[in-house]
Amino acid sequence: MSVATLESAHIVGLNAEKVVVEVDISQGLYTFAIIGLPDKAIDESKDRIIAALKNTGLRNPKTENHKVTVSLSPAHIKKEGSHFDVPIALTYLIASKQLTIPSDVGWFVGELSLTGDIVPMMGVLAIAEYAKQKGVKALYVPYANKEEAALVEGLTVYGCTTLLDLVLHLGGTIDGITKIVSLSPSPQTEIIYIRPDSFLDFKDVRGQETAKRALEIAAAGGHNIALYGPPGTGKTMLARAFTSILPPLTHEEALTVTRIHSVSHTQTSIITHPPFRSPHHTSSYVSLVGGGAHPRPGEVTLAHYGVLFLDEFPEFDKRVIESLREPLEEGVITVSRAKGTFSFPASCTLVASMNPCPCGYMGSKLKRCICKASDIDRYARKLSGPIMDRIDIWVPVQHIDYETLTHNRIGEESEHVRTRIIKARSFAKKRFEGMGDFRITKNKDMKARDISNYITLSPKVENLMKELATSHTLSPRAYHRVLRLARTIADLKQAQDITDADILEAFQYRPKLYQDRI
Repeated sequence: MSVATLESAHIVGLNAEKVVVEVDISQGLYTFAIIGLPDKAIDESKDRIIAALKNTGLRNPKTENHKVTVSLSPAHIKKEGSHFDVPIALTYLIASKQLTIPSDVGWFVGELSLTGDIVPMMGVLAIAEYAKQKGVKALYVPYANKEEAALVEGLTVYGCTTLLDLVLHLGGTIDGITKIVSLSPSPQTEIIYIRPDSFLDFKDVRGQETAKRALEIAAAGGHNIALYGPPGTGKTMLARAFTSILPPLTHEEALTVTRIHSVSHTQTSIITHPPFRSPHHTSSYVSLVGGGAHPRPGEVTLAHYGVLFLDEFPEFDKRVIESLREPLEEGVITVSRAKGTFSFPASCTLVASMNPCPCGYMGSKLKRCICKASDIDRYARKLSGPIMDRIDIWVPVQHIDYETLTHNRIGEESEHVRTRIIKARSFAKKRFEGMGDFRITKNKDMKARDISNYITLSPKVENLMKELATSHTLSPRAYHRVLRLARTIADLKQAQDITDADILEAFQYRPKLYQDRI
């Protein structure tokens, strides 16, 4: 009888790709077939669409006794998700002569409820960015996702509440309904920086000044950090307060992080501050690094530009811990599956907390350790040398005395610490941009080849560094780690030159735990 075509998109990895929806209606006994490698959610869409059309007051394929064939092109790529409901329903209405719209009206995405409501979906921001690149005239999205899509400048976005409103807006007519609906384009969404109330302030953490200083250095340079000590000393509290001293995301970083989270969640508020991810130690390998039959980002990617907090670090499966080698070193993780190879960004700051032994009291002055030597060895071997080498700062967190807990003196607020960190990062960024290098934004990003370009030592400091490296048999990675940390410490003072004190402070953060056991 007739064929109709509309355009939509789907998510592959973290990016969107165009999908053409074609519907052919022909005479014959009722069938409703969807081809083009649909997944189960898409295959079930025919039942949602039929119910939505019926409850909206439109004719549906069952009552017309039509043979309906839906094609999702390109046919060789697997499609997944429920957001093809709206474009399939509209294309069917066009093919059955119930609706007439221009072919270039725009792209459509959205899931339908049985009553005809258009419900939220995942990956809207990625689709909106791709639509803008392709010069799409307009993008029709679920109403709950309109602010997310409207983050993209220069794209006309319409938020749709129901299929009825969308059909009437496009010029369709429905028997018994005379109202006129005209959807208004959503204004461009402005990013408003409001610090979350859930952030724990540094001033709420009593004592632990050494750990706070180490966290400040880690935040300034983006360095990975491990906190170790007996139970109840405040390691988790310090890690959660760490996000409160991080600078807010830039506009581009906010869009990137929001897009990543949008692919994993149906409704995503605009993320303006570094995300904090804290997976449980029973988390699987795939949940942490990403993957699956249809690869999705894992926790290390959801923490991009933010913090990945791994509490009880040695309790994670050894395979999970070892999988962090690549993202900690390169800031990206590559997942290869039969379907293809996907690269997910993973430039995050790792904050690990751990007890020194299974019982937690090895080295404690308040309680005796009851672990056997074999238990401690087994516990220690969960952390390999390469993993420990990729963590820049190791800080012991010991018990604090009760007088410190009860005194009324308030510590330094996170806002003051954050100001110093912003200045330090700006100081470092000017150094990199001054040499025309825009790929490095933090000292952690410096590779071995960059060290000689951005870090110069006076003869006196260089001799000190050589003595320390020789006496402690530092590996090349450990040697460079100390230099990067010293550079960050100097940046916090807005100092051009690295001093002996900077080197010595950086050197004290080297890993001491388990060095004789691994």
